[in-house]
Amino acid sequence: MSHPAPAAQRGTPSVLSLPGASDGLRERLTTGLAAVEDLIARRVDHDDPFVAQASSHLTLAGGKRFRPLLTLLAAEVGSGVNEHVVAAATGVELTHLASLYHDDVMDEADVRRGAPSANALYDNSTAILVGDLLFGTASDIVADLGPEAVKIQAQTFVRLCSGQIRDDRPCPPGQDPVEYYLHVLEDKTGVLIATAARYGAMFGGCSPEVVELLREYGERLGVAFQLSDDLIDIASEAEETGKTPGTDLREGKRTLPVLFVLASTDPADARLQELLRGDLSQDGPLAEALALLRVHPAMERAREHAAAVASRAQAVLDPLPPSEAKDALRALAAGVVTRVG
Repeated sequence: MSHPAPAAQRGTPSVLSLPGASDGLRERLTTGLAAVEDLIARRVDHDDPFVAQASSHLTLAGGKRFRPLLTLLAAEVGSGVNEHVVAAATGVELTHLASLYHDDVMDEADVRRGAPSANALYDNSTAILVGDLLFGTASDIVADLGPEAVKIQAQTFVRLCSGQIRDDRPCPPGQDPVEYYLHVLEDKTGVLIATAARYGAMFGGCSPEVVELLREYGERLGVAFQLSDDLIDIASEAEETGKTPGTDLREGKRTLPVLFVLASTDPADARLQELLRGDLSQDGPLAEALALLRVHPAMERAREHAAAVASRAQAVLDPLPPSEAKDALRALAAGVVTRVG
């Protein structure tokens, strides 16, 4: 049975503040994160000041370091954090940061984490190349961890890009839109979070069975995380998230609540369906669609689905023996779907 979800909170939950984390665990994770931050800073630095500035733009803009924190926590299921775990966590975070540079170009975003996006501050070409540079840096770090880690990094990158490509395209005819969308999320977001947990277990000395268990936990956690992000894009205001609300709607992306509305046969949904099938690039139609969608039952239905995915992530952990790391991982899964920013 899963633990009850905590009250809604702003921001991605940190295991440093979740139930199950003792003072000792928090201290070890804090020390590990500081080592990750130090390695990130050293590896994104560059002899060319412009390259160094552009590469560190999103790093300096902040971020919750959710993925490296998960790597460190997964290692606690085994023998704990060591230099290889720190390197793997850094590789995962740099891969994530690289994908954000590319995301902002694809989304034509103006803001990221409350600061100007890289493509807005520089230009699209620079943002794409910096993303590539960070992908290369991440791969360089992972290469020192051995051939299996390199293979995982490559496979993760392939799935991540595949998910992004399919996310940018409509559901093919004859396929269930919801099923298609959820598979996209497994690749677009789930795979990197799965790799974060997998690396932590691998380099924390866990058995192959536990490594696979934490990989599966991470993938389900990642899908729940993205489902929550999609809801936040609709429900939250810019000051809560540092992002412009309605970005997905403006781009014509059909996230889970939108798919639920479009599948409705209720005549009362006709106006919202018309808006969702139309052009939402202008502020007026976008604001109307957001207002109607925010109060629609599809939002609660999508929240329930995200919570169910998070519960399935928790259930994956059941075979593990009791530990504070296990408790924190369970609480983390509950927390990703109750955040509001």
